[in-house]
Amino acid sequence: MQRRATTATLTLVIGLALAACGTQDNTGRAAPPPPSLDSTPAAAPAEPAPPMARSLPVRVTIPSAGVDTGPVLKLGLAADGTVEVPSIAQADRIGWYSKGVTPGETGPAVLIGHYDTVRGPAVLRNVGRMKPGARITVARADGSSAVFSVRSIEQVAKDAFPTGKVYGDTTRPELRLITCGGTVENGHRPDNIIVYGDLVPAKAGAKLAP
Repeated sequence: MQRRATTATLTLVIGLALAACGTQDNTGRAAPPPPSLDSTPAAAPAEPAPPMARSLPVRVTIPSAGVDTGPVLKLGLAADGTVEVPSIAQADRIGWYSKGVTPGETGPAVLIGHYDTVRGPAVLRNVGRMKPGARITVARADGSSAVFSVRSIEQVAKDAFPTGKVYGDTTRPELRLITCGGTVENGHRPDNIIVYGDLVPAKAGAKLAP
């Protein structure tokens, strides 16, 4: 049965923070500048698309941000109840929050990646290039692809993370792509950048939910 995170889980994930983002290494090397987000109005929701059958994500492609990475990491909850993030050694990859739906199912599928780490720029270093209407393609284990159109992008303080908006139930297949943002403070970036996307109609051959 397709279900999103439970209310209890939503309470736990409110502490989401990509802790490894924006730190400086012990050489004192300056961290990359924060991504710049324009005040571009949100795009109109994409044409409704039927939900797809459950299938695990295996690769993520975002042409506007220069992203083509896989395999996708499987993320759960850390011991303190926050959502896991990719390790510093896996900073060139994107992770999927496995306690939620798979990309293409009804609900908010959540992908997480680093903007930078102690080793320098990471997989989402060009998130600032993304605009409403940009495409995010998630290749899936069943051979199909879920294609999402970016509806909006927001930057929020980590201590004001919009848990319900990100992880709460939706009536259509949607995507959330999360990374860090803001100018480095005490070795960390204080904000999260959240990209919201809608599934667009599938091409021929996509596997739809029964």
